[in-house]
Amino acid sequence: MPETSINQQFFEFLQQSTSPFHAVQTMADMLLEAGFEQLHENQRWNLHAEQRYFVIREDAALIAFTLDCPDCLLLGYRMIGAHTDSPGLLLKPRPEVTSNGYGQLGAEIYGGPLLNTWLDRDLSLAGRITGVNQHGHLSSRLIDIRRPVLMIPSLAIHLDRELERSASPDRQKHLVPIFTQLNNSNSTEQSFHEWLLKEESLREETEDLESILSTSLYCYDPQAPTLFGAREQFISGPRLDNLLSCFVAVKALTQAQTRQNRLLICSNHEEIGSTSTTGADSSFLQSIMTRIIPDDTDRQCCLNHSLFISLDNAHAVHPNHSDRHESGHMPRLNGGPVIKHNAGQRYATSDISAALVRQLASESDVSTQDFVMRNDIPCGSTIGPRISAQLGIRTVDVGAPSLAMHSIRETTGSSDPLQLFQLIHHFLTREHVPTINHAGSGLQSSAQ
Repeated sequence: MPETSINQQFFEFLQQSTSPFHAVQTMADMLLEAGFEQLHENQRWNLHAEQRYFVIREDAALIAFTLDCPDCLLLGYRMIGAHTDSPGLLLKPRPEVTSNGYGQLGAEIYGGPLLNTWLDRDLSLAGRITGVNQHGHLSSRLIDIRRPVLMIPSLAIHLDRELERSASPDRQKHLVPIFTQLNNSNSTEQSFHEWLLKEESLREETEDLESILSTSLYCYDPQAPTLFGAREQFISGPRLDNLLSCFVAVKALTQAQTRQNRLLICSNHEEIGSTSTTGADSSFLQSIMTRIIPDDTDRQCCLNHSLFISLDNAHAVHPNHSDRHESGHMPRLNGGPVIKHNAGQRYATSDISAALVRQLASESDVSTQDFVMRNDIPCGSTIGPRISAQLGIRTVDVGAPSLAMHSIRETTGSSDPLQLFQLIHHFLTREHVPTINHAGSGLQSSAQ
């Protein structure tokens, strides 16, 4: 697949995936187009050999799997995982705020965004609303306004000369977006929920709703992703962490045609700890694996022979802050997928799982890089350790190198999506996962 083609597809994916809910919907559309069948957790399943399925939980997490080789289930699954959420601002349940003639919308900080990057940006809103329809029934809808409706202006330097030395705005006081200007009575003409029901861009989604009872709406940057640089060697865009991994994973899964058993999980809430009904700490993956392989012993044999690649962006070395990186572990943009290591198991990579990925990368003509955090800087984490601990499955943490992680706009290399795709596609289609002779035991793994 040419680099320009996969980047264009990725850009389209980003623009459609403006909230975790929209990301799952976009992935579901890709799976349906590739012939996957949707299942539902609240129904009994009748799985068939050589069929492909996917399941959505709470609109925000997705698992897709194949039964391309039902007679070799015990030999393991090729598993990949990512997360659908990104750091940002989530509107509060009762968001209306008034101040000095302005109507504003209060927002909670979701995850760990670089807050100063959210200032002076055109912001739109996307997510899910739940209300009462014309028949008196509760109904949830995904909505995306797709035009700028919010702004968080900076304070002029003339009014606070200390701003140049401020690392970040006040989390409570200074991150309340401007939404409208009030009339002379110092009150809004309509509530925010009423405005949503009358907003022209949402007419199709809200036309049969009588009222809105609750929302889960994320602020986002509607500016399109772009290539930049003298030779267009870089990508700038929103939510690269971790929608780049979601896109690559689904793209590789839908294009894998060999007779192997494969599984993808894209969970929610990784940025806030993964503990939820849709997070990596939930019952979702264990529940689906139990339905695929009901027998406990058979399922454990399968998992023991499986390999899980946890996909999440990695820190590339910053040219202006190279002192924040460990010597010898300075990934570069366009340098290939990064294997992430941590002695405290904040990443799930082991020496064995790292070796397996290096061999897969070599076979697919892709270079790998390594990242380890400095000892004096706390290390982040991924869904990898959680999945590994829950299922007892061999796991490796891998990701595309990126700059400005958790900014409203992040940066990666223009060849990084393709290189990550080549690695994951090869992993999903290789006839056998490389085997390991375990030291001292004389045993050899027989992973499929």
